[in-house]
Amino acid sequence: MPNEINLRDFQKKTYHSLGNHFQGNHPDGSVLSFTNYYMEVNGRPFYGVSGEFHFSRCDECRWEDEIIKMKMCGINIIATYVFWIHHEEEEGVFDFSGSKNLRKFIQLCGKHQMYVILRIGPFDHGEVRNGGLPDWLYGKSFEVRKLSDGFLFYTRRLYENVAGQIKGLLYKDGGPIIATQIDNEYMHSSAVWEITTGISDEWIFGGDEGENYMLTLRDLAKECGIETPFYTCTGWGGAITPDEMMPLWGGYAYRPWLFYTARGEHPVTEEYIYQDYHNNDAVVTSDFKPAYLPEDRPYACCEMGGGMTCTYYYRFIIPFKSVDAMANIKMASGCNFLGYYVFQGGTNPKGRHGIFMNEAQTPKISYDYQAALGEFGQIRESYQRLKALHYFARTFGENFCEMQTVLPEGASLIDPKDLDTLRYAVRTDGKRGFLFLNNFQDHAATKVKTNETVTLHMDQEDLTFSGISLAADENCVLPFHMDLAGIDLITATAQPITAVQDGKQTFVFLKPDGMDAVFHFEDGTVTDQGGAVYCCTSRDAAEAFRVRKPAPSGRSEEDLSVEILCLDRTLANQMYLLSDGTLLFAEGAVMEDENGIRLESVTSENRILSFPKGRTRLSYAQPVSGTAEDLFDVWTANADHKEIPVTVKQTAASKYEVSIPEHFMDGLKDALLQIDYNGDIGCAFIDGDMIHDNFCNQDTWEIGLRTFADRLKETPLTLSIAPLREGVNVNVESAMAARMESAEAYIAELKGVKLCPVYELKL
Repeated sequence: MPNEINLRDFQKKTYHSLGNHFQGNHPDGSVLSFTNYYMEVNGRPFYGVSGEFHFSRCDECRWEDEIIKMKMCGINIIATYVFWIHHEEEEGVFDFSGSKNLRKFIQLCGKHQMYVILRIGPFDHGEVRNGGLPDWLYGKSFEVRKLSDGFLFYTRRLYENVAGQIKGLLYKDGGPIIATQIDNEYMHSSAVWEITTGISDEWIFGGDEGENYMLTLRDLAKECGIETPFYTCTGWGGAITPDEMMPLWGGYAYRPWLFYTARGEHPVTEEYIYQDYHNNDAVVTSDFKPAYLPEDRPYACCEMGGGMTCTYYYRFIIPFKSVDAMANIKMASGCNFLGYYVFQGGTNPKGRHGIFMNEAQTPKISYDYQAALGEFGQIRESYQRLKALHYFARTFGENFCEMQTVLPEGASLIDPKDLDTLRYAVRTDGKRGFLFLNNFQDHAATKVKTNETVTLHMDQEDLTFSGISLAADENCVLPFHMDLAGIDLITATAQPITAVQDGKQTFVFLKPDGMDAVFHFEDGTVTDQGGAVYCCTSRDAAEAFRVRKPAPSGRSEEDLSVEILCLDRTLANQMYLLSDGTLLFAEGAVMEDENGIRLESVTSENRILSFPKGRTRLSYAQPVSGTAEDLFDVWTANADHKEIPVTVKQTAASKYEVSIPEHFMDGLKDALLQIDYNGDIGCAFIDGDMIHDNFCNQDTWEIGLRTFADRLKETPLTLSIAPLREGVNVNVESAMAARMESAEAYIAELKGVKLCPVYELKL
């Protein structure tokens, strides 16, 4: 079966304003609004990239750097839950102090030019105790999530307190808050009712009052002073989506809830099959079943799986390549507003009276979520890979937003178990666009794709992408008829990332793993290889070339000329785009703010590249001369290397004391305690106080010790490993209600503990 897409009958859809319910005015005259296809800022398309960051699940001393890391990854919107139980654990006693300081967090988002979406509940879920509803609320004589006078009274009080915290920080006041989510998954989903017994046996009421409930709470939020340009609601699973609210979607391929009651293997999912989410006539095989016509609203997301937490009955190590593969799928399928849940992992706060604030299927404290940014700021491969797509959206998003999805016949009906059929889709305006390819499938081992061909049947021509090869689990975006400053790039088997201005314009591309990067330019152009075609050298991590379009004979205008910088996946993953357009390449986390540029790294010796060559001056890094690098300036940034000895003493069958030197944090930003063990659950204590826990999934368990340094000066850390039990039997055959458990084997083994320094270096 040939790989082809028919674009000859392409019909441009009609875009129109969504009106006053989806619009807001900034004091400086800026206008934020929506069409039925994309978000706009001052009437120009804006590609939104949202990442979830729960401020009350992160120590406030970490907030600012984690916000900066998100910005450096190309995130431009931060979404955050306001968990009611975190702020009013005791009735009438509101706490917005310390790591619950909503106002300070929003101010930091604004400082770094990040828009904010507040998810204010009253019900949130988020794997929080009772879905975020306080225990005391259940002692009242009304049902939660119902429009009774009692529930509205307490919800109003919550909203009023939130409004007091964010006063002056709304978009209309010059602040960063652009949207408010009302409740969560209303009439679709609920959460475990944690004040009862067992897990998954008792569930919070899910609601039954439809649009009236959602609109009443929306109006209540406005009355309390939470006025934002638009209000959102979750769209999936038949949740209520009033016409006056923006439905937001998502997708999870790793689904712990399947194992709340059932056991067995996780099935492959439909999340990595291309769809058309902005087409009234499309056949969609995923959970996209809106109560409205798809073309009446943008397809926007708030909960794409940016990771996933392990639950007691489903433990796994998430493939980090699953995250950017999902972003690729969503973008190709019509999404102009990405939203990851969560982007920044977290740590659950503990209650004042000994209760844990989480949901019982999850660890009691850790909410790392295997996210792009771990709960202690660790950067994951998903973070590194996502930058290429986010920078693409930032640089080319204005045109991309107006491009529509076109699928090959049968694309949305591909069986997820089918690992042979090439998965591809197009976003186009009818003349130019991008070919999307995906070779990732969850819960399956994909195959290398070799020498595939895709043909686009255009109105005036057929365009053929030949020689398409793609490594297992790789994805990419390939351009056709892309305007490179007046030069037509007809096709390329390389992915555009961004553009750099430095006297000349340089377009930066990625060579997808497994693919030879070949550029076909319009007739009459001349590349450094002599003709209109340029073939990159597959062995080079970076390669640059020039393409020139000579002025027509006898014409006075100058030749057109642009530079192309092509990077392999490894180098592209290390790339950071600075505010002045400079590119830095480093293996750690590059952070830029008003005080300069910093590098957070787990290695004391760091090699940094900068591009364009000769443009950047790194004041605190050391230039390296005499290197073979022709394209980049090369720098080193080194810290005093630290080896931190850790002493481990076994004190019982599954108990260990870990002693750490008193001044272990000297000269460091953080120190990650890295624990490898076999067992069921690991718990870490300081002087009897649990500080962290972990469901064993055979990955390294990490604990950031920065916030515990003072407590560890005088007290060792205690590790407790609850054993895995094989052949368990519970004997209850007794007249005296005896209960005795026996097992054929108990598995609890500490394999190793070490301390990994985290350095921060000024550049």
